[in-house]
Amino acid sequence: MKYLTGILAAVMMVATFAVSTVVRAEEKKWTHVTIATEGAFRPWNFTKADGSLDGYEIELIKYFCDHMKVECTTVIQPFDGMIPALNAGKFDAIISGMSATAKREEVIAFSDSYGTTGQTFATLKDSPLVGLPLKGEVFSLATDEAGAAAAVKQLEPMLKGKTIGVQTASIAATFLDKYLKGVADIREYKTTEQHDLDLKAGRVDIIMASMAYLSTAAAKPGNEDMIVAGPRFQGGLLGRGSSVGLRKEDTQLKAMFNDAIAAAKADGTIAKLSAKWFGFDVTPK
Repeated sequence: MKYLTGILAAVMMVATFAVSTVVRAEEKKWTHVTIATEGAFRPWNFTKADGSLDGYEIELIKYFCDHMKVECTTVIQPFDGMIPALNAGKFDAIISGMSATAKREEVIAFSDSYGTTGQTFATLKDSPLVGLPLKGEVFSLATDEAGAAAAVKQLEPMLKGKTIGVQTASIAATFLDKYLKGVADIREYKTTEQHDLDLKAGRVDIIMASMAYLSTAAAKPGNEDMIVAGPRFQGGLLGRGSSVGLRKEDTQLKAMFNDAIAAAKADGTIAKLSAKWFGFDVTPK
């Protein structure tokens, strides 16, 4: 009987410890949040000549942190290593033009979206690819995947055998792998700025990235020969828009960000910053 009593006591102690640990985790009060961004994805986020960060998301980070009443530190992290580093505890959140996709949601959680622009192409003004069909049209992989796939089929004859530049680990890379692998040569780059340089140098024929990024890149001094081409794709495997990436267990922090994002939508902050950085409204509908 003593033996059984001892076992029961030990089990109860373990259970009590487990419950108290969960409670402590749930009751964690966030006073400081470390946020990772790439610092190389204009206009979402970029590094200025003096080393400071700027861009749509950098201004949003200040708004979010003020709204959540927490102190924030923003750190620069290569995009392709962000999710593993987040789960390893190197920082608490990702705000870096990262779309919430089903694949990414297998390993991390996401807040509500704070901006969505879709993915499209850009090439040089003297390239025959300027004439890609369906320019400016928007196709949803979420509501009409068949229509989006049919649009890709219309692009294939012109893209066949061409080299497309894209940022590694990006949703554009996922799109190209599914829809244009075997049609064109897909060349991946660590940053979008690197594929821009190779486009200008003639090492790739066309690039794919977010509409917001490409329209801004084309307006930069030195990129006068770059032009947006072809249709725009959104939804489905391209995700539901740029969102804050978080560890799955940090449910309280997710709720805090969601509340801040809702406030930024309601008071017009996202619309105002959209106009400033993109020239059009990226507020998720």
